[in-house]
Amino acid sequence: MQADPTPERSSRVLTPDPEPGPGSESILDPEQDARAALAEFATLHGPALRASGVPERYWGRLLHKLEHEVFDAGEMFGIMQVEEAEEEESEDEAAQEARKKPNPGGELCYKVIVTNENGLQAADPNSIFLIDHAWTCRVTHARQQLQQVPGLLHRMANLMGIEFHGELPSAEAVDLVLEEMWKFNQTYQLAHGTAEEKVPVWYIMDEFGSRIQHADVPSFATAPFFYMPQQVAYTLLWPLRDLDTGEEVTRDFAYGEADPLIRRCMLLPWAPTDLLDLSSSTPEPPAEHYQAILEENKEKLPLAISPAGYPCDHVFKVYTDIQQVLSHLTHPRFTFTQSEAEADVLYNFSHFKDYRRLSQERPNVLLNQFPCESLLTVKDCLASVARRAGGPEGPAWLPRTFNLRTELPQFISYFQQRERRGEDNHWICKPWNLARSLDTHITKNLHSIVRHRESSPKVVSKYIESPVLFLREDVGRVKFDIRYILLLRSVKPLRLFVYDVFWLRFSNRPFALNDLDDYEKHFTVMNYDPEVVLKQVHYNEFIPEFEKQYPEFPWKSVQAEIFQAFTELFQVACARPPPLGLCDYPSSRAVYAVDLMLKWDSRPDGERVMQPQILEVNFNPDCERACRYHPSFFNDVFSTLFLDEPDGCPVTRLL
Repeated sequence: MQADPTPERSSRVLTPDPEPGPGSESILDPEQDARAALAEFATLHGPALRASGVPERYWGRLLHKLEHEVFDAGEMFGIMQVEEAEEEESEDEAAQEARKKPNPGGELCYKVIVTNENGLQAADPNSIFLIDHAWTCRVTHARQQLQQVPGLLHRMANLMGIEFHGELPSAEAVDLVLEEMWKFNQTYQLAHGTAEEKVPVWYIMDEFGSRIQHADVPSFATAPFFYMPQQVAYTLLWPLRDLDTGEEVTRDFAYGEADPLIRRCMLLPWAPTDLLDLSSSTPEPPAEHYQAILEENKEKLPLAISPAGYPCDHVFKVYTDIQQVLSHLTHPRFTFTQSEAEADVLYNFSHFKDYRRLSQERPNVLLNQFPCESLLTVKDCLASVARRAGGPEGPAWLPRTFNLRTELPQFISYFQQRERRGEDNHWICKPWNLARSLDTHITKNLHSIVRHRESSPKVVSKYIESPVLFLREDVGRVKFDIRYILLLRSVKPLRLFVYDVFWLRFSNRPFALNDLDDYEKHFTVMNYDPEVVLKQVHYNEFIPEFEKQYPEFPWKSVQAEIFQAFTELFQVACARPPPLGLCDYPSSRAVYAVDLMLKWDSRPDGERVMQPQILEVNFNPDCERACRYHPSFFNDVFSTLFLDEPDGCPVTRLL
């Protein structure tokens, strides 16, 4: 996306295209042309307009304004500056400092009012207006754009009411804009494209749009709109009732939310609220929550079946769409087939949905996934299931996690409690179900976290402020995470193996609790960016080096704690019947990658310990490094899961 530091265009009208000259195909009835164009527009954009609630009476004029870039809001509205009278000399230094804070929220306030002497009628087809976007970016690029795009920082500082001195971007001014932009940001995301392209986009409306204030009962509605012919995004503004001259243009900053408490939380960036008295406890959700997830995933649970019986010398026909399996499974008891119908083993990258049909028609076909395994692999479900092991606060091996969709008030209360106690308040926002750190943000800004809830379903987890670090001689002391491969053979009885080889990922810059948007300092996933160096350390090289750096922590003891965390997680995830737990389907097997870090913690007696922190559980993980450095990897996996022959394979049974 790009930043647009050009001046506002709220009243600009571009000249329409010239009339067709002689000999052009202008013999069609202009009204017929207009009707055809509107029909085409409705076909292309109607679903989005209906979803946003834009009345059809505006569509014709909207098309005209889009085609000709008509920004005529200046003919109908004006921006009014409202300044409250300063109190007498009672104002202290803190209050004076607060006055410098940007609108909304400061003493200096702007309002948009109707200035047309005839007012504005909601029934008028022309009463829909385009608002330009002053700045559009993805959060990960915001700092860089403020530093590099000419004029952008100056414009944003002016728009937000931040004092700006000098021509060159100062670090302080950039930080202030990044902090305050959450009072002005709006968001949308593309419905199609790659995972990277679908990462939410944030934008700030131009000076006109950004001056529109909140009201619980608004006079106008707004919605982002992507005009495909020009590949341009605008915000649409239209009235919800008739307005007279002088009436204020307002919109609902918490549009679509009816619950009073959630509205208070959503409006917190503009209207500070104290939730300290609210309990931050997050007990496990009720059974209905898991039933809703099952239905949302469109999973159909299998019927009860008997375990598949195959002769001990049977050669299994494997159908797979995973290239790493096709390239590296060489065990003589497995052969590949291109016919899904004749396969004994379906080892697919995509998720199965209709287990019921499989259980009825092909109960002996073995699968590489379990019904309801999203309880482990989706981050909000992982957090709620883990509470069975650790109560409402969660177990020691999982960072404190809140579901921003369902636990926003509890999170704000917990954040404010920590703030009052002077405790660290760095948090990491993650999408429920994206990998590779996409749309993942580290922040200590409560407003940012509250607003991220609007973009896509997210959890917020306590950021590990005291990670165990690894000394890289070329860099310094860096963060690292560890990936273990777990092999789930069955739910009942619960049989779980861990692959003895584990994988390590390292940050590229020394760790410190600053520069929170510095990816190479705070993240460890480096193998998807060709321009970033991937530090490769093999497990058998890592262990002696780790023990050299931390001689009082033998790796065998640390790994025992890690394995205990895995054991507890899978025990609670498999203890209840579906959809509250993984389904006991005898034909299912699965491979999961569990990513974890180690953090420093203290026992009640003050002893310093390394506490494993499970970060996520991944379905069908990328096994490229496993295959490259351990060519027998898939032979070991298939022997353990499908042949029940773990002996001789580098695996350890946990359960």
